[in-house]
Amino acid sequence: MPGFLSWVSELFYTSGPKPQTSEPRLFNPVAGESSTTEQDSLLVQNLENHLFCWLLDSPPSALKTGTHESNQVLEQLEQRLQDQKIEELPRRPLTLPMLMRALSDESSDRHQVTDIILSDPSLTDQLLQIANSPYFKPGDQTIESVDHAVFVLGLDGIRSVISAAVMRPMMAARNSREALFAQRVWRWGLACARAAEMIARIQGQDTSAHFMVGLLPALSYITLRREIHRIYLTSGDRQEPAPAVLRQALARYHWVTTQLLANEWNLPPKYHAYLLAAERPAPDQEHTPLNDGMIIGTREALRHAHQRNLAEEKLLHLVRLDEDQLARVRKALLRMLED
Repeated sequence: MPGFLSWVSELFYTSGPKPQTSEPRLFNPVAGESSTTEQDSLLVQNLENHLFCWLLDSPPSALKTGTHESNQVLEQLEQRLQDQKIEELPRRPLTLPMLMRALSDESSDRHQVTDIILSDPSLTDQLLQIANSPYFKPGDQTIESVDHAVFVLGLDGIRSVISAAVMRPMMAARNSREALFAQRVWRWGLACARAAEMIARIQGQDTSAHFMVGLLPALSYITLRREIHRIYLTSGDRQEPAPAVLRQALARYHWVTTQLLANEWNLPPKYHAYLLAAERPAPDQEHTPLNDGMIIGTREALRHAHQRNLAEEKLLHLVRLDEDQLARVRKALLRMLED
């Protein structure tokens, strides 16, 4: 994918890692809108800072300190990204291409989808666990088989369950030190993905694609944390990475990592386009389901965890939804997070 490779190369200086003049943001208000102000930028920047404090379980003061050693770690990480040699980048699940083709083909029936899922025992187990979780189960009835899941949820509903089932093992904690971070990242990722999916449905866009790309930033966070830990171990340092280093890595490199993931998994070009539109919105571009979904999902995940977040009137101001639409999205997220 030459276009993608040239896009990645533009993110770095050709002479090697150097300090960046501006830090990429997780939430990017659309430039050129009359409603977009410096205050809006400050609101989303504060929301991102609250998210880092929660995910990294650290006060703001612990996320601001940096050392020469931490700069060296970040330079190594940047070089690995530039060379596309991230050792912790999750490999593409074997059945993903077949599933995506079947789910995007309007002529596919539920038996075809069921056969593909059953060909992967690990995916089958994950799918049944996810389908029976409060996040997705439509009622009190237990889903006992893949065919039953596809029948109950329908092809539209099963797309999101499959995306979550594919991602869940990759975001599971590998050790006790990673456990809290992984748990919170998973909850945050699901909230963002579900919000993006619902907004896409309201706007008549591809719901399953937006659910998938809504999970990718969370997977990029897990990937970057593990890569930083690997760099520490390579240098002989067995301590847990400092919160300030993790915060800088997550903030600075999450978008390029999501694109690397999409490329590694051979996701369709529109997935790259959705990610790029959220990272670098064009002037006067319409709000994207991904950007608005991530703002709403982050706010609701923080609010449910009793963390500092965003006032409700400010939330309505930042996203392109009316009050009724926002209320529907928030109600679904609240039910999911409470369960």
